[in-house]
Parts: sequence; structure tokens; C-alpha cells
Amino acid sequence: MSSETHPALLHREWPPIVWHLAVAVLVGVWYAVYKQLMPLSEWLVSLLPVDRNSHPGDALAFFFYDVPKVLMLLTLIVFAMGVVRSFFSPEKTRAALSGKREGIGNAMAAGLGVLTPFCSCSAVPLFIGFVSAGVPLGVTFSFLIAAPMVNEVALILLIGLVGWQVAVTYLVFGLGIAILAGFVIGKLKLEGWLQDWVQEIHLGAVSQNGLDDEPLTMVDRYRLGIAAVREIFAKVWIWIILGIALGALIHGYVPEDLMVRIMGADAWWSVPAAVVMGIPMYTNAAGIIPIVEALLGKGAALGTVLAFMMSVIALSLPEMIILRQVLTLRLIAVFIGVVGTGILMVGFLFNILF
Repeated sequence: MSSETHPALLHREWPPIVWHLAVAVLVGVWYAVYKQLMPLSEWLVSLLPVDRNSHPGDALAFFFYDVPKVLMLLTLIVFAMGVVRSFFSPEKTRAALSGKREGIGNAMAAGLGVLTPFCSCSAVPLFIGFVSAGVPLGVTFSFLIAAPMVNEVALILLIGLVGWQVAVTYLVFGLGIAILAGFVIGKLKLEGWLQDWVQEIHLGAVSQNGLDDEPLTMVDRYRLGIAAVREIFAKVWIWIILGIALGALIHGYVPEDLMVRIMGADAWWSVPAAVVMGIPMYTNAAGIIPIVEALLGKGAALGTVLAFMMSVIALSLPEMIILRQVLTLRLIAVFIGVVGTGILMVGFLFNILF
């Protein structure tokens, strides 16, 4: 049987209206399923012989919710970026956001991060999408840092917890860290420290498929989006699951009493100790607020607690595990070093000011 009549290839002959309807229906199904992830995770835990309010119950609910959430976000965002990427060559995208406009690109990416209520692991799919679209590495890092560290939910909760002055100060410094860290990473020109397969996508070798000079139909763009999902999803899905599994275990067993003893210490090392303690943990900005409230209520220093909060949501170990499939260890080390330095500065400054 020739390739023209092979059953597996018949979908290529679908008329455009069928493609449009299929994409619309699938997006609707995606949204409906996504909205049910929380009750679904609770239902799955209820089927198991564990108390929902116990440490295992909390960890399992976290795992059952975050795994499909992050995988679904990865699928949708990579598909969407694959379609959007077909309208812009990597060269034009890089030209629009590099050079003298790079600082503006960092600020725009950080601002976008504030408006997207993603945790660190959920922000990784969009980070991959930015890189695959040819956006400069430093700009993508500004988004990756700002998305989990500063968002509207966290700011509203912080206002109710510590007042608007502290919340606004946190916003300013959080954005400052994201913009400056991304700018520094961009100036270091570390694109060569991406994983090889990501470098290929970044350079357009995968996305263009030799069609640069040919007019693309919308169906062609859908196919490019599907190809992008297949290419990227196959490489990172297992690491996403492993990273979230680790985060769920830590999330269910937060050593609150130990943290209070360390963060209440009136010593210079309390801030770096809080940052080190925060890295292995995993939650989003909204999820960490109750822990922040408990720590402050027990006498922990504000700057130390905020440094801990920033490290949990911007430098989490599960996030690093997932990013390992995209970045080399050297680039991860640079990322941790630059962001960690900014977090330490914020912690010390807040302890002085407040």
C-alpha cells in the first residue's frame, strides 16, 4: 500500500474545517478536564486507605493534582507555541527581543510572569515554549523566575498577612530579581549550555522543517504544533513526574518546628540557612503563605521568612530536576547562583528595614 493511501496518513487529507473543529473540541475538553483536577485528586485519595488530613494523604493529593496539571499545561503550551512559532522565524523573534531591547524583553517577560499564576514546575512548560520559539535565554529566565515568585494571589495574601507596604516592597524586589537575573544570564551568552536537543529547537532546526520559504496553511501550523508536542513531551514527561513526586513527599512532611528555630535565630547565617532549607521543598506562592504566617506567628524574622519563601518557589529541587532535561548542570548552577544571590540580598534587606 502506498504512503498516499496508508490509513495512518488519511488524517492528512481532512479538510481544514475538520481540523479547526477538532482543535476547538480538544481545547474545550482540555479545559473541562483541567477544571476537574482538584476534585479528581481528592476523589483518588478518598479511594486509598489513608486519612486525607495525614501527611501521606496531603502528599498524595498534591501528587495526584500536580502531575496531570503540569503535563496538561506542557501539552497545551507547547502545542500553542508550536503554532505561534510558525508565524515567526527564530531569527526574527530573537532580533525583536535581543540587543539593546533585551532589557525591555526581560521586563516584559517578568511582567508576564506576575500575571501567570504558575508554580515553578508549571512555569517550566512555558519556559520551554519560549526557548523553542527562539526567545533569548535571559528573557526566558526572567519569566521562569517571576512566574512562581511573584503573582497576584501571593500579593493579595501578603497584603492581608503583613500589610501593603511589605507586599509592594516584595513585588518590587521580586521583579527586580527576575529582571536583573535574566539580564545577567542573557549577557553571559550561555545558549551553548542548553541541552543539545533544546539548542536544535532554539536554532530552528526542528521547528522550520524546511518550510521557511513556503506559505503555510493553518492545518500546516497545527501539524507543527503536534510535532512540537511529540518532540518535547517525549523527552521530559518522566522527569516531570519524578520531580513532582519528590515535591509531594516534601510537601507532606514540612519540618515546621525546625524551621522556626532556625529562622528565629538572630544571626547572619539565618538567612542563607533559610534559603538552603527552602530549596528541597516545593509548593506555589499561595501554598507557602500559610507556612509563612505560621513562621511569623512564632517569631521568625520577616526577611528570613521571605528569603525562605522565595527559595521554595523559585529554586525548588523538583523544578531543578525537570529543568535538568532542558539545561546542563553548568547552566543550572549559574541560575541557582544568580537567583540565590538576589534572594539573600532581599532577606538581609528586609531584616534591616522591617
